[in-house]
Order: sequence, then structure tokens, then C-alpha cells
Amino acid sequence: MAEPRITDLPTAASAVRFRSDFGQRFIITVDTEEEFDWSQPIRREGHTLHSVTRLIRFQEFCEGQGVVPIYLVDYPIATSPAACEALRPAVMAGRAEVGVQLHPWVSPPHNEQINEFNSFAGNLPPALEADKFRRLRDAIEAGFGTPPLIYRAGRYGVGPATANILRANGIAIDSSVRARFDYSSSGGPNFRDHPVTPWWINRGAGLMELPLTTVYWGLLRQLGPWLYPRMWRVPELRGVLAKMGLLERIPLTPEGVTLEEAIRGIDIALDEGLPVLVFSFHSPSLAPGFTPYVRTEDELDALYDWWRGVFAYLRQRSIAPTSVKGIMDAVELA
Repeated sequence: MAEPRITDLPTAASAVRFRSDFGQRFIITVDTEEEFDWSQPIRREGHTLHSVTRLIRFQEFCEGQGVVPIYLVDYPIATSPAACEALRPAVMAGRAEVGVQLHPWVSPPHNEQINEFNSFAGNLPPALEADKFRRLRDAIEAGFGTPPLIYRAGRYGVGPATANILRANGIAIDSSVRARFDYSSSGGPNFRDHPVTPWWINRGAGLMELPLTTVYWGLLRQLGPWLYPRMWRVPELRGVLAKMGLLERIPLTPEGVTLEEAIRGIDIALDEGLPVLVFSFHSPSLAPGFTPYVRTEDELDALYDWWRGVFAYLRQRSIAPTSVKGIMDAVELA
């Protein structure tokens, strides 16, 4: 029997079930990575780590909100003494969790050509993808004092061998699927038709998929999976439909999504019965000037205000935070 692939569409029988008292929860995932110019071709050199010091403020902010952030760490972060010093105490105390995020272009061994196709780790030869993963996983455990249990591929770039690599290295949760997005034009995976609810990639091995949360909102939202991808030739039409309240794709992130849009997305996700809402953003957005979303200190203040508004609304809807540990403890395995 063929090894299951993360990119395979799941069957209804593979849906993850949770204890009845788990209800609906949310998690915050942080793609914790180096800074680089998003507008330029990918390079192995030239990145910086200036935003690492801002992780301390975000961690303190989350602790004040009663939230356990999940830092998905890549190789430059895992081998940064400053990053380990900033986050290890919280990770060891259970106030934060750490996982793996593989950016292959900055992860040893450096045996591949640097290009867009190879920036999706799943496109690499399986032995090279596995070697890069193991070295990163080991660096994370050494730097943060605990084995990582969750993974997200950089650029969401899973491939045919990824599930087997995760299973062999003790990963319990993959969160690489960005449901309702398609990266195939760049050589990456197509998640357009994947669900936003968790499913078992390999039930026997205890490996589940926890996709990032993206919903369709608007009067035409039931047609979203069919209609939205067909507008790629006329992207301005997507904006028109969103402004008219007809159709909008809303990922749960502060990057490019307003608080009002996020609240609409939360409502849809809860109404659709999602057991876990998965929020995400990139750690370089915690300092001005490193992502298109946060260019000034005022925009950084706005990012924190976005999170305050989201947390307040989730409390209003009686949706509590959870964590990797909480999710694993609540899963029904039978």
C-alpha cells in the first residue's frame, strides 16, 4: 500500500474526532524565521535576525492574554542564541510551544540549487529533504530543550515524502496545508480543494493534518470553492465581489486582513463547526520594515491591536485557546 501523502484529499472516514468536552478552540502559530526581502529572488545569504528581540514582547503579550503561542522555528532561528534565550524559558515552562518550519534554502546540508522550485522542500530528493529536516529538528531540541511535535513546511511546500519523514521523526501534527490556496503556478502544492477541518494523514502512526484556517464569506460563499479559483485571470473581480459582500476569502491572519474581516472569518469558521481555528503570521512582522504588513511602529501597534480585538471577540464567543498538547490530549484515537 502506498505511503499516504499530505497533498492527498482526505476521505470523510479520516476526519479527526475530539472529546465532546473539547468544544471549539483556537491556536496561534508563528512562522518564526529570518528576515529577507520578500520581493527579491530567494537567496541562501543576506538574511538578518533583527526581529528576534521582539519575540520577548509578543510572548509576554500572549501570556497576558492566557494564550500559548506555537513558534514554528526554522534553522537560522533554531541556531540563534538570542532566539533560544528569548523563548526557551517559556517553552520549558509550558507557556509557549516550539515546532519545526523548514526553509530549505537556509537549512543544511546545502546540496541543492537555489531556485523557486527547490524552495518548496517537498520538491527536493527525499533523502535531502529528510536530512535537512533531521538536522533542523535536532537543532530545535538542542536549542529549546524539548522535542518538537508540530511541523509546517516553509512556503507550505510539502511533497510526496514529507509525511513519511514526519512520522519517522516523531511529529504528531502537520500544519502545512493552507486550505483554499493554490501554489502550483510556482511549483508548489495545490490546496484549493482541501478541507479546513483536521484529518488523519496516517491514523496508525498518529500523524494528523491541522490546516491553517481560511473561509469564504459573503452571499456567494457556498460557491467559493468553485468560483474563487476561476477568477485568477481577473483578480480585480475578487476585490469587487468582496466589497459588494458577495464573496471574500478570509485567512485568519493579521497580515493583510482587517479586524472586521477576521471577525467575519471567525464567525463563519465557528458556524461551520471547526474544532480548531488556526491563526498564523510571520515573526518578522513583529518589527517594522521586514514584511509588507508592518512598515512602521504605528503599523506594529495596529498589529497588536488586531490581536487584542481577536482575543476579545473569541472570549465573547466563549472560544478558549489551546495548544499542541491540548489538541493531542483531546483526540479520540478509537
